[in-house]
Amino acid sequence: MSDLREGGCACGAVRYRLTSEPLFTHCCHCLNCQRQTGSAFVINLLIEADRMELLAGDLQPVDVPRDDGSSQQIFRCPSCQVAVFSEYGGGAVRFVRAGTLDEPSEVTPDVHIYTRSKVGWMTLPVSAPAFEEFYDMRALWPAASLERLEAARRN
Repeated sequence: MSDLREGGCACGAVRYRLTSEPLFTHCCHCLNCQRQTGSAFVINLLIEADRMELLAGDLQPVDVPRDDGSSQQIFRCPSCQVAVFSEYGGGAVRFVRAGTLDEPSEVTPDVHIYTRSKVGWMTLPVSAPAFEEFYDMRALWPAASLERLEAARRN
């Protein structure tokens, strides 16, 4: 993948650019993601908020409840309502929906999470790390990504 990726919503009103590689890429199979996307899973590129530039349009934050009692904000195009990214408990890191990228086929998940609720017909690649719930980030993430994450949380 190139260093700069661009994407946007279905109607074209919202356009964005990622200015660096993501910290890590999740393929989440949890029931919340299934319900919120209407699909079997969601692929999210985790990236610092200041490494995502909004090129056009505005986003509408929508508070969405989660099964554990917490909530997340999903940022949607106000016109076509496509979910562009989510934030969980603060704005330091964004979970950018890979399907909104101009070239989503360039994205390969680094990890599959919450596979306990994975749909039965989905076969995961043997080489992909997979976890029934979450995982130990320090064991899986590259050191540079962990450093970037800590820096983003401090700011």
